[in-house]
Amino acid sequence: MTELTLVSHHLCPYVQRAAIALLEKGVPFRRRLVDLAHKPDWFQALSPLGKVPLLLVEAPGESQAVLFESNVICEYIEETATGPKLHPTDPLERARRRAWMEFGSAILGDVWSLETARNQDGYEEARRKIAAKFARVEDVLGEGPFFAGGGFSLVDAVFAPIFRYFDLFDDLAGPAPFADLPRIVAWRRALAGRPSVKAAADADYPQRLRDFLVRHEAFLLMQAA
Repeated sequence: MTELTLVSHHLCPYVQRAAIALLEKGVPFRRRLVDLAHKPDWFQALSPLGKVPLLLVEAPGESQAVLFESNVICEYIEETATGPKLHPTDPLERARRRAWMEFGSAILGDVWSLETARNQDGYEEARRKIAAKFARVEDVLGEGPFFAGGGFSLVDAVFAPIFRYFDLFDDLAGPAPFADLPRIVAWRRALAGRPSVKAAADADYPQRLRDFLVRHEAFLLMQAA
């Protein structure tokens, strides 16, 4: 049997999307955590970009394969694992979903700017970018509960970790930049209740995220005063 190890970091949203895909497919896997502030030699040797996630694939009689980049890992899981399909069979619709996965990654870039901003101007600019991007997503969402209707997909696996940030950010700074978008709000709620989404991050995730904000002297923390 092929053994899978997901090389992870506690806070990484890209790790979470890979974990969600594995959990949705019911694929057994191990996690191996890495401190990205002090990257061990074995990790540096395996990761071409020095980033997580990595998926280590070990099959009997074969040398270990190393996959990097979360979307590549998710696609591999979709193509090799049994379980519910997370991508459509139609090529055009599948390409469309992949495009929105990339759009989700762009939103994560704005979230990074939001959480690491040290002044109001940077913070407000990041909020505006997040709001504008989610307004575009609102326009393509259907009746839900998920991105493409009733079936959970890889697009959902990409966006669920984005929404997780705002579980803490809402407490610190009030309603999220997408709080006035009803379809987005309903989608967020549906994803939050998904077992795979809940299991993709550890129970101490909120405290670790708060600690991250403290280390980065985030302007976001000042909103809670």
